[in-house]
Formats: sequence, structure tokens, C-alpha cells
Amino acid sequence: MQKNVRLSPADWILWGLTSVAIAVALYAAFLYAPTERTMGDIQRIFYFHVASAWIGFLAFFVVFVASIAYLATKAIKWDILAASSAEIGVVFSTLVLLTGPLWARPVWNTYWTWDPRLTSFLILWLIYIAYLMLRAYAGEEEKSARFAAVFGIIGFLDVPIVYASIRLWRTLHPKPVIAGGGSSGLAPQMLTSLFIALGAFLVLYIALLRLRIRLEKVNRAVRQLHLEINR
Repeated sequence: MQKNVRLSPADWILWGLTSVAIAVALYAAFLYAPTERTMGDIQRIFYFHVASAWIGFLAFFVVFVASIAYLATKAIKWDILAASSAEIGVVFSTLVLLTGPLWARPVWNTYWTWDPRLTSFLILWLIYIAYLMLRAYAGEEEKSARFAAVFGIIGFLDVPIVYASIRLWRTLHPKPVIAGGGSSGLAPQMLTSLFIALGAFLVLYIALLRLRIRLEKVNRAVRQLHLEINR
């Protein structure tokens, strides 16, 4: 079992790549990207705020797909993938909820407002907190996996609502800067910095997911061993 949690050469390479990618993203956000004319340097939070949100959505999409696959096949690997991705998605979503108010306070003179984008995203975060709690307290493992799969599928329905909220309703949140219409858009260096941050967080997500899957397998093996000992 100890061998299963040891980092492989591929893991070391992946984490090395992750470190380099994050370093490049920091350089791009703080030195390469120009200072935004209206908001000033506080706008640099944008690159990590948006990248965290996109990777959070990706993580919940993986939960959605893995949950469907688990219900269709009952293969435990899909349940492990869903559980692992959900935890990482909550981490990235928490980063969104932390960086958003830090950005909003000096720009809009408030940390939080109950507008459609912020409220729908908070609901999304609470849905997956509840998902993790369901997995922890539902009891028997197969029943827990089945309930969590259904919950993970239904919970993902909030993601399109979050995405569309600033297009459908009036909101304090900035309008989309990509595919948001003729008045949207970023300066080329800003757009490059955003995609660098997104790429860095994507690599970080993959690295975390590999480790979390391995940890989940070990945890399940320990629980199974504990059950066998106590029979």
C-alpha cells in the first residue's frame, strides 16, 4: 500500500511542469500584462479568478460525466474519478469566492452583492459542498456512490445557469470578455496572460486529480481491510 502513494517519475515530471506553468502565469499576470486603465493593478486578480472558475466548471463537468458512467456501468473507477474531481472543483470554486470579493471591494466598493452571477455561483459551491457531505455520511459505500452520482448529475445543471447569468440578467459582475459581443474583449497581452493562467491551472488540476485518485484508492483499500478485520 505504501508503494501506491509514492510519487512516480511521471508524477515528478508533472509537478515540475505545474511549478513552471504557475511561475510563468505569475510572470504573465504581474509583469507581462499591461495595467488596466480603469481598475489599475487590482485587476490582475482577474487572471486567476477567471482561470479558477473555468477549471472549477471543468472539474464539475468531470463529476457529471463520471457520475453518468458510474450509473451506467457500476464500475468503481468512475465513482473514484467523480469523488476526486468534486473535491478539487470545490477547491477551485473556493478560490473564486475568495478572489472575487478581493477584486470587487476596491473597484465597486463592496465585497459582495446578491446579483445573479454571484448568487448562482455561491449556490453551485454549496451544491458540491453538500455532494461531499453526502459522500461522507450516506453510509454503505455502494449506496453512497449511487446517491452521489445522481446528486452530481443534477448539481451540474447550475453550471450553465452560472455561465449564462451575466448574459441573461443585469448584474454588477463584469460582462464576458470572450464571446461576449462586440463591446467585449481583452487587449492581446491580457488575453495571452489569461490563457497562460488557464493552462497553468489546468495542469495543476490534472496533477491534483492524479494524486487524489490514488489517495481515494488507498482510502477505500483501508476501509475494506478494516471491514474484513472486524467481520
